[in-house]
Amino acid sequence: MTKTIYLVRHAEPNYNNHDDVTRELTAKGLQDCQLLVDFFKQKPIDKIVSSPYKRAVETIQPVADQLSLPIELMADFRERKIDDVWIEDFKTFTANQWQDFVYKYSDSGESLAEVQHRTIAALTVLLENSQAEQLIVSSHGTAISTMLNYYNPNFGLADFEQLKTLMPFVVELVFDNLTPLSITLYNLFTGENYDYTAL
Repeated sequence: MTKTIYLVRHAEPNYNNHDDVTRELTAKGLQDCQLLVDFFKQKPIDKIVSSPYKRAVETIQPVADQLSLPIELMADFRERKIDDVWIEDFKTFTANQWQDFVYKYSDSGESLAEVQHRTIAALTVLLENSQAEQLIVSSHGTAISTMLNYYNPNFGLADFEQLKTLMPFVVELVFDNLTPLSITLYNLFTGENYDYTAL
């Protein structure tokens, strides 16, 4: 039996709020959530899961309301922790992480390898244990990118940079058991989609 998981990257957050857990969506971000409502309107979604971070929950809440489904929080779909403090040179830090998957800013932060390990473990739980056949996972740009890299190791820094400012977006993964049959990214703003199955 195939299963489809839709990875949703949250809408535009308020970067003036430096607290990763409570960072909320901007007015534009809240408005852009309608793109997700339109995208999922005709899809037979039977389960919604989200990172516990506020911006991820706020992003998928309108879809949950439309479909009359609860949102189940799973901490392992949260965004990568950079450090206990806000860092300014995010571009260099990101490049270092993609060049070396075990690189991290400090001992209190996470490497991309650590993020990938927990996100894939959580995804595997959903694939193996959930009776749902069509699931949404509301998550974050880097967390989703590590999952894409796991299923297609050719996904790297250049691909991440292309997606960095795209909020929200949707990645559709169709699985046969634990094997991905197809990976498709949807740009909700342009209506274009991209095949990430084999970069």
